[in-house]
Amino acid sequence: MPIASSRREPAQPIIRFADAVKTTLALVGRPNVGKSTLFNRLTRSRDALVADLPGLTRDRHYGKARVRERSFIVIDTGGLEPDAETGIYAEMAAQTRQAIVEADVVWFIVDGREGLNAQDQVIAAELRRSGRQVWLVVNKAEGMRAAVVTAEFHELALGEPVAISSAHGDGVAELVDLSIPAAPGAAAAAEPLAEPAPPAVAGQAPEASAATPAPDHPRIAIIGRPNVGKSTLVNRLIGEERVIAFDQPGTTRDSIAIDFERDGKTYTIIDTAGIRRRGKVSEVVEKFSVIKTLQAIEDANVCVLVLDAQQDVSEQDAHLAGYILDAGRSLVVALNKWDGLSAERREAVMRDFERKLHFLAFARLCHLSALKGSGIGPLMAAIRGACAAAMARLPTPRLTRVLQEAVTRQAPPRSGLQRPKPRYAHQGGSNPPVIVVHGNSVEGLPDSYRRYLEHCFRDAFRLQGTPLRVAFRQGDNPFADKPSRKR
Repeated sequence: MPIASSRREPAQPIIRFADAVKTTLALVGRPNVGKSTLFNRLTRSRDALVADLPGLTRDRHYGKARVRERSFIVIDTGGLEPDAETGIYAEMAAQTRQAIVEADVVWFIVDGREGLNAQDQVIAAELRRSGRQVWLVVNKAEGMRAAVVTAEFHELALGEPVAISSAHGDGVAELVDLSIPAAPGAAAAAEPLAEPAPPAVAGQAPEASAATPAPDHPRIAIIGRPNVGKSTLVNRLIGEERVIAFDQPGTTRDSIAIDFERDGKTYTIIDTAGIRRRGKVSEVVEKFSVIKTLQAIEDANVCVLVLDAQQDVSEQDAHLAGYILDAGRSLVVALNKWDGLSAERREAVMRDFERKLHFLAFARLCHLSALKGSGIGPLMAAIRGACAAAMARLPTPRLTRVLQEAVTRQAPPRSGLQRPKPRYAHQGGSNPPVIVVHGNSVEGLPDSYRRYLEHCFRDAFRLQGTPLRVAFRQGDNPFADKPSRKR
């Protein structure tokens, strides 16, 4: 296959939630003070993973919040380690500082049960220099007198501390009223906050969020094994260092959805955690990261399966492709780290791909380098094509003509004493497209003939990049209920 162009394709400016909503709120603090639990309560969702483990959240996580008459955007951040200069904690601190720059209001979350910490003082000093409106929030104050739990935090010189409980919701709505300005003309009807996410992930799978209307633009999930370059690809597509891309497997733990615009069209891209083989997944947090990734596949319109061209195709890559096919999602395969490979190595990679992932022949294959930006344009074209194929409208007259031509070329094999007779076809669904074939004795058609018809329909309608499902419906016998004549 031809090598993708190395010309870098610049992305259009990112669409931010703050464009439509005036106020943006950032949740900042040390690790494990309850920021993600508070994020879930404000957004009435369980989008952020929550566990009694420090450093679980790493990337910036955006969500839409509405409390009473106030609508705003809330940003969940990782634990801020101001002294970190290198490594993953330095990357997390950079993400948090970017959230502070984007925010109109900052809630500095401290732990009321642990008390004042030396690191809290360092963070407070940095927030005072930021120029943002900062509210000092003492979390985990349920069952305690507010005056007692907040007393020592006056030392931070950030105004009057406010005691809340993110797990129980105590004081959260009142703090929103104090710190978030009401939008002009907003309805004043009070709305109770939703129940928060569980305080820990151990022993219970995260529940799905309430059903929301489908977006009017494609959702793209980036799927792959750990350390194949998924986060680097996400940053390249949106044009900024939006998620942490670190040379360490397991850097991404949660699924991060990001809206962006490219070539005048809007997309939502979802960066997901890498999925290892089931036998190697031992940590509880990693198990729930896998669940979030599988949920992202279900919620996506198009999945981009990222493979490392510098490594052989593994069984896990085939398993991930199987998950995507079972969900019926459109698929684009991205061979990352293609630059720098010799001609011999490229030929070996293609032979390995065709041998182990031959069942993905319907998907477009793109060669790219997420680090250098080559091949991004063809990748976006493949994503648009796959999404269009998944939502294609297939007219019944043309489907029937294609079916009749296929039957003429190759008649169905006999099933018992009768030969099946496909009569007509119509579309039974989309994303993925479903074609329903009606006729006599068609339920006995073998899988080989089903695949033959699938190829015929795919070639006729050019449905590249999406799975296609062919279902058979047996025609009713109009004389079944009539008594037979005796001679």
